[in-house]
Amino acid sequence: KGMLTCNQLAAFYLDLGAEEFESHLAMVHSRFSTNTFPSWDRAMPNRMMSHNGEINTIKGNINWMRAREGNIESDIYGEKIKELFPVIEKDCSDSGNFDNVLEFLTMTGRSLEESVLMMVPEAWQNKKTLSKDRKAYYAFNSNLMEPWDGPASITFTNGDVVGAVLDRNGLRPSRYYITKDNKVIMASEVGVLPISDDNILIKGRLAPGKIFLIDFKKGQVLSDDEVKEPLINAKPYREWLHDNRLIFRKIKQSRSDPSFSLEELTRRMRAFGYTSETLEFMLLPMVHDLRDPLGSMGNDSALAVLSDKQRMLYDYFKQLFAQVSNPAIDSIREKIIMSLECYIGPEKNILNPGEGHAHRLLVDHPILTSTALYALKHLDHEGHKSKVIDITYNISDSSTEDLKTAVNRVCKQAEEAVDNGMGFLVLSDRNVNHECAAISSLMACGAVHHHLTKTAKRTKTAIVLETAEAREVHHFCLLFGYGADAINPYLAYEALMRAKDEGLIKHSHHRRGKENRILLNSNEEVIDAYRQAIIKGVLKVMGKMGISTLQSYKGAQIFEALGLAQEVIDLCFAGTTNRIEGADFALLEKEIKQRHSLGWPQDSNSNIDNLPNPGEFHWRSQGEKKAWDPETVWSLQYAARKNDKNAYQQFASNANRTAEESLSLRGLLGFNTSNNKNIDIKNVEPASQIIKRFCTGAMSFGSISSEAHETLAIAMNRIGGRSNSGEGGEDPERFKPMKNGDSKSSAIKQIASGRFGVTANYIANAKQLQIKIAQGAKPGEGGELPGRKVDEKIASIRHSTPGVGLISPPPHHDIYSIEDLSQLIFDLKNANPKAEISVKLVAEMGVGTISAGVAKAHADHIVISGDVGGTGASPLTSIKHAGMPWELGIAEVHQTLVLNDLRSRVTLQTDGGLKTGRDVVIAALLGAEEFGFSTAPLITMGCIMMRKCHMNTCPVGIATQDKILREKFAGQPEHIINYLFMVAEEAREIMAEIGIKSIDELIGRVDLLDAGKAVKHWKSKKINLQALLVNASELREGVAIRKTVPQNHGIKNVLDRQLIKDAKESIKTKEQIYLQYPITNINRTTGAMLSHKVASLWGEEGLPNDTIKVDFKGSAGQSFG
Repeated sequence: KGMLTCNQLAAFYLDLGAEEFESHLAMVHSRFSTNTFPSWDRAMPNRMMSHNGEINTIKGNINWMRAREGNIESDIYGEKIKELFPVIEKDCSDSGNFDNVLEFLTMTGRSLEESVLMMVPEAWQNKKTLSKDRKAYYAFNSNLMEPWDGPASITFTNGDVVGAVLDRNGLRPSRYYITKDNKVIMASEVGVLPISDDNILIKGRLAPGKIFLIDFKKGQVLSDDEVKEPLINAKPYREWLHDNRLIFRKIKQSRSDPSFSLEELTRRMRAFGYTSETLEFMLLPMVHDLRDPLGSMGNDSALAVLSDKQRMLYDYFKQLFAQVSNPAIDSIREKIIMSLECYIGPEKNILNPGEGHAHRLLVDHPILTSTALYALKHLDHEGHKSKVIDITYNISDSSTEDLKTAVNRVCKQAEEAVDNGMGFLVLSDRNVNHECAAISSLMACGAVHHHLTKTAKRTKTAIVLETAEAREVHHFCLLFGYGADAINPYLAYEALMRAKDEGLIKHSHHRRGKENRILLNSNEEVIDAYRQAIIKGVLKVMGKMGISTLQSYKGAQIFEALGLAQEVIDLCFAGTTNRIEGADFALLEKEIKQRHSLGWPQDSNSNIDNLPNPGEFHWRSQGEKKAWDPETVWSLQYAARKNDKNAYQQFASNANRTAEESLSLRGLLGFNTSNNKNIDIKNVEPASQIIKRFCTGAMSFGSISSEAHETLAIAMNRIGGRSNSGEGGEDPERFKPMKNGDSKSSAIKQIASGRFGVTANYIANAKQLQIKIAQGAKPGEGGELPGRKVDEKIASIRHSTPGVGLISPPPHHDIYSIEDLSQLIFDLKNANPKAEISVKLVAEMGVGTISAGVAKAHADHIVISGDVGGTGASPLTSIKHAGMPWELGIAEVHQTLVLNDLRSRVTLQTDGGLKTGRDVVIAALLGAEEFGFSTAPLITMGCIMMRKCHMNTCPVGIATQDKILREKFAGQPEHIINYLFMVAEEAREIMAEIGIKSIDELIGRVDLLDAGKAVKHWKSKKINLQALLVNASELREGVAIRKTVPQNHGIKNVLDRQLIKDAKESIKTKEQIYLQYPITNINRTTGAMLSHKVASLWGEEGLPNDTIKVDFKGSAGQSFG
C-alpha cells in the first residue's frame, strides 16, 4: 500500500524482492486518482478487496448502512456489536467504504463470496434465462441490502480464497489465463505477464455479474455456477418469498379518495405551482408520446435563487451525471440491466438471514395509482400498519408555526410513528386549504429520511408520498434520491383526467407510425400512459449517472444544490454539495406563501379560473426573465448586420443588466478597480489577437442547415478563430480551399459517442480533435437528430439511412474509465499528430478532479460547458435541471489544476451563454483562456429564438433541413465577424479600466472581481460566492496559472513510425507490400498513424484493399488496427 507508481514498489517494500518471501497469491491494484485526490490513506489495497471502477450510489449505500445499525444484533458479539459502529469509516474512498462493509459481513458470519454477491448481484430481474431459484435468491437478498451499483471489477481475498466479480453492466475488463504449470493470472488486460502460448491451458473473460473464485483449501478454480448454486440451494428462498412477501393484489384496491371539483382543482393547481405551460409542454406530451418532452435552444431563464418569481424547491437542485471516470448507461438499449422493482417496509436484522426478511411489500412500479395509495393509507394486514402524517401547516396570521418548526414537527411525528410500529409512513399534503399551505414534499421527505437515518430508525419503515407537487420527471428523481420509497402524484392525475374530460387528450394517438398506437379512452389508460412516461424519464436520469436499479438510486442523493442556505441542507438534505449558499427557510417560506396565495388569494374577487403563464419555457412580456428576450435579439442582429457599435452597446447593456439583475452568477460579480490604475486602451492587446481565442460551439450539420454550418466555418477561419463541426461529420468537399481563399472546413472536428461521419480523412483534416464527453444542455445523454431532419445528404455524411432518427449513445462505448479516455487521446494523436486533442466536459461537482485526470491523460485542451448551453434537441428535464453554471465549473477546474501543478499542460475554454465582452473578461478572470459562443452567432445569422429546432420548422433557415425554409437563410460571415470584433473591443475597454494589457495577464486574476459590486437582487443578499473567488495562485505558489508547456504524447517512437518507413513506397505508388512484426500490449495504437499518412495523401478514397498487408504476432494493445 502506498502512494507510489508500480516501478517504485519493490524499492520501497524490500521484502517484495527478497527470495525468502513467498506467497501463494498476489493481488495488485494500481491507479491514478480521478474522482479523489491522491493521498497515502486512500492508496490501495484495502483489507479484503481491490476495486477498479466507481460506486455511483455510494452516498445512498453509506446512509442505508448507517440506518441499518439500528436493527443490527449479534448472537456472537452481543452488546459489543455496537463497538463496531459505525460500520463505514469517515473520509474513505468508495472502495474503502465497500471494503468496510465487506469485512463487516464476513466477520459476522457470512462467507466472503456470499458477502460479495450480496453487495454486487448480477442483473437478475429481467433475465429470462435465469432459473426461478436463482431469481428467488437475489430477490430475497434484495430485502437485506441494495446493490452497490456502478462500473466495477472487484477482486477479493481472505487468504483461503481469492476471487473476482464484475458489475452487472460489465463495464470494467477482467481477463484471465490458467496455465499448464498451475498458475492463474487475472488482469484488466491481456499481456500483463509474458506467458508462452504453449503454456496456456484456458483463457477467458469475466462476464457481467459473474464471479470467479479460487479455493486454496480445495485446490480448485470454481466457476460462477459452482460458487452460486450452493448458496442458492442453502435455504428455501422461493418458499420464503411466496409465504411472506406482501403484494398489492393481496390488499383491496377498489377505492380512492374523492376527486376535486373544478374550482378546488384549479385552486390546488395554482397553489402548487401549476401553469398553463405545465399542461401544454409537460403533462400532455408525456401522455401522448410516453416520454419526457423534447425542447431546444437551451435554458436562458434565471437560476431559481435569482428569479424574481416564486420557484419550486426542486428548481434549486441540479442532477449529477457520469463523465470520464465512469460511463452513463443507455436505459433503453440496456434495459435488461435496469430495474424498478423494490421491496419496501420494515427491514430485519441483516446478521440474521431468516425468512422474516421476506415479509415486506413488493412494489414493481414506484409511481402509485390512487387506489394503491388508498390501500396503503388504510393498511392493516399481516402485522403491517401505516400512518398518514400531514405535511401542511397553518400560515394564517394567528399561527405561531413557521416553516422550519413545521418540518421539525413532521420529523418528530414520523419518529413517534415508527416507535409505535408503523411500517409505512404516508406523508400527505392533501389537507391544504385557504389557511394551510403545504411544506414542500421534497423538504418533508428529505428531512424525515435523514432524521430517521440519524436515529437509526429509517430501515424500520417505508416513506410514501401523497403529493400534489410532483408532476415532472425531475421532481420524482429528487424525491427518490432523498428517500421516498413510492409516490402518488394525485394532483397530476386529477389534472390529466380533467384535461381528458375537456378534450385536450386524443382518444387514440399515433406515435411513430400506426404500429405504435396509444389508446387513451379511459382515465385508467391516461394515468397509465403518464406513469409510463415518468418512469421512463426516471430510468433515463438514473442512467445518466450509470445507476441501474431504483433500489440503489433511492437515497443516493445524486444532486447538487444551487442557492440553498446551509441550514436547509443540514436539516433536509444532509451531505448534499452546496457551494453557492442562498435561500434560507424564511425565504423559502415566502415563496411557499406567494404560491399558496395564487390558489387562495387574499382578495376574494381575484380571478382564479385560469392557470397563470409565467413564461418558463417561452418568453412572455410579464413572465420569467429570459437572457434572449426580443429586444436583446433585435439589438444584436441590428448591430451585427450594420456593424453598428452603438447598437452593440445597447445589446451589451441589455444583456449585462439582465445578468446582473436576475439571471447568472457572473451577474453578481463586479470588477475591483480599487488597487489598479486604468491604462490607455492603446496599450491593450488588439481585438484582432483576442478574437483568435474565440470559438463557435459544437453544432452539427444536421441540427443546423449546411448554409448556417458553412457560414460559421468561413467566418471563424477568416479571423483566425475556430468553428466546431459538432458530432455529425463534414462533407469532404469542404476540406478543399474555396476559390476566393476562404475555407468551409471546421477547424475543430468533434468525436462524439455515435461517431457519425468520423473517418480517417475527417480526422486528418482537423486542427483540433474534440472528444465530446458531455454537452451542457443534456449531460449524460447522447446527441439526438430527429428522423425528419435526416435527408439524403446528411445520411450520406453520417453513413446512415435517410429518415431514420439518429441518437448517439449516452457513453462512448470505448470510454468506460479515465484509462480508456487516455487511450482514445493517444489514438487520436496518432491518427493526426498535428492536431490538438480536446476533451469537452460539463460543469458539475467534482469536474475539477475529473479535469485533473484528463490532464494526466494527456489532453491538450479542456472545454468546460455550462448548463445553459444550446441544443438542437434535448429532453426538457435535462435542459432545465442538469449541469451547473460554467462560472462554477471553470473556477473549480482552474483551481484544481493549479493545485496539482497541471495547469501548465492544458488550455481551458468555457462556453454556455457567453454574449458580451464582460462575459469574456469574467471567464478569463476565473481561469479560461478561450471562449466559446454558440447561440449568439446563430442570432447574428437570423435566429429569432422560436425554440423549435427539434421540429425542423425553423422559419429563418438555420435549424432546419426543409429546402423551402433554408431559402430564407440570410446570414453572412460578416455578421458573425462584426459581432465577435465588437465583443473583443468591449473586453478591451474593461481590461483598460482594470489595468490589464493582455488576456494572458487576465487569466486567473480573481482578485480583480468583487462579489459586492453588482448584487441587485432581493434573493441574492444571502448568496455566498466564495467558491468562485478562491485565488488559485495562492493554493500552490510558483506554479503556472495558464498553459505554458506542450503535453508529451509519447508518439515519437511508436511502432507505426517503422510501419510508415517500411511502407513508404507502397503508400505513394499503391503497390502491394507484405510486412511482419512482433507486437506487445505496449504497442497501444497500431495502424492509426499509418492511416493518417494514407488519408493525408489519398483523402476519403484511401488505398485499394490489401495494398499494405501486415502480419503481427503477440498480444496487441487496446486499439490494434
